[in-house]
Amino acid sequence: MENERNAEMRLPSLDDLFSNQQERDEARLKKIYEIPIEEIDPFPDHPFKVKDDEDMMNLTESVKANGVLTPATVRRKEDGRYELLSGHRRLRASQLAGFNTLRCEVVEMGRDEATVFMVESNFQRTTILPSEKAFAYKMRLDAMNRQGQRNDLTFSPVDKKLRSGEGLSKEVGDSQAQIYRYIRLTELIPELLDMVDEGSMALRPAVELSYIPKLQQGHLWELMDMYSCTPSHDQTIRMRRMSEEGKLSPEVIEAIMSEEKPNQKEKIVLRADRFSSLFPSDLPMSKREDYVAAAMEFYARHRERQREREEAR
Repeated sequence: MENERNAEMRLPSLDDLFSNQQERDEARLKKIYEIPIEEIDPFPDHPFKVKDDEDMMNLTESVKANGVLTPATVRRKEDGRYELLSGHRRLRASQLAGFNTLRCEVVEMGRDEATVFMVESNFQRTTILPSEKAFAYKMRLDAMNRQGQRNDLTFSPVDKKLRSGEGLSKEVGDSQAQIYRYIRLTELIPELLDMVDEGSMALRPAVELSYIPKLQQGHLWELMDMYSCTPSHDQTIRMRRMSEEGKLSPEVIEAIMSEEKPNQKEKIVLRADRFSSLFPSDLPMSKREDYVAAAMEFYARHRERQREREEAR
């Protein structure tokens, strides 16, 4: 019985014997360092964009006034430099603020663990572009698949992919189907992907276009610029099917794009800065189209009278 009680007793470690409680508490805290920015490398193929926009200017002013309140996270590389896992915007703001160092927490992680951490931390942003989701999901899923690799013959790579997708879906809130739609966007040429980010092309048509070769995507993009319109979902489905059948030639793409779509008929856009002062101040917005039509009809009659007078001379 006495032996059992002795076995349950925890012997003090050397740290317990030769350090006080404050020192032991401090040892458990994260170690934060001021690391020279020139020694920090961005994460390879970092999918999240860092723009010098209004939000960045506001962040820069905050950093100037208060410093970096939340430390960035880096890991030490084999060459002694550091790799940035989270805090790319904070690093850029520090540069713009004129700082030479960045407050960082240094962590020890392998490549795949670092990839998962990088994606998770950046998904805390309030706004994430479709292209950012696309590459982030792809990197995260690839890393999760590698982390879950098994060598036994009964383990199916397809099952592994499905389980990884299910796990990611639970974490990020998008369905598995939606995650794989986003990942398909990584197969688009940059010009088409930019249109998805800008909101001028919807996700579903863009996914269909991701299945046609990039050379044909480039030809399509040129025609979209020519016709000032984007293909409908139905048109992209037809293009994908014809591409899979080996029938999607440049001529076929042009024939499809030249079709008139009810929601993309030619429109006349009036610039507010040029025409707003010409409308009566009490004219409701809903009546402006009628006002413009009446003015054009009046001008057309004026031109007709001018033509008749010239012919009468």
